[in-house]
Amino acid sequence: MSLESLVEEIRQHAEAELKSTLERQAAEAAKIAADRDRRIAEIRSTSQRATEAEVARERAQRTAAAKLQARQQLYEAREARLENGLKETRALLADYTGSADYPAVLKRMADTAVAALGRQVRISGRAEDAAVLAKVAGKAFDPTPRPILGGLVAETTDRSRRLNLSFDELLRLREDEVRELLA
Repeated sequence: MSLESLVEEIRQHAEAELKSTLERQAAEAAKIAADRDRRIAEIRSTSQRATEAEVARERAQRTAAAKLQARQQLYEAREARLENGLKETRALLADYTGSADYPAVLKRMADTAVAALGRQVRISGRAEDAAVLAKVAGKAFDPTPRPILGGLVAETTDRSRRLNLSFDELLRLREDEVRELLA
C-alpha cells in the first residue's frame, strides 16, 4: 500500500465520518426543531384554551352582573310604582274623609269598637272629625286628636285593650293585599 492510497483511504474515511456526523447533526437539528415546534404549538394551544376560558368566565360574569342589575332595576321600578300606588291610595282615603259617606263609616267603626271592647271605651280620631265623633260616640268621645289619616282609635277606659281602626293601620295591615292589587 502506498502512501497515496493510505492518504486517500484516510481522506475517504474522514469524509464518510464527516458525512455521518453532518447527517446526525442534521437529524438532531430536525429533531430539536420538531420538538421546539411541538412545544410551541402545545404552549399556543394551552394559552389559547386558557384565554378562551378566561374570556368565557369574564363574559359569564358580565352577563350575570347585567342580569342582576336588570333584575334590581326591575325590582326598584316595581317598588317605586307600588309606592306611588300606595301614595295614591292614601290620597284617595284622605279625599274620602271629606265625602258624605264618611260619617256613616265612622258610625260603623264606633259600633264595631263598642261591640269588640264593650261599653267602657274611649274613642278618638282626627281633630277634623271631632264633631262627627262626638255625635257618634257620645260620652265615649275623647277629644284628644290623633295624627291619623282617618277612621278612629278606641281603647278601654283602663287602657288594657285597644282597637285601632284608623285608615293608616287598616292600610298597613292590608298592605300586602293592596300591593298585589297594584302589581
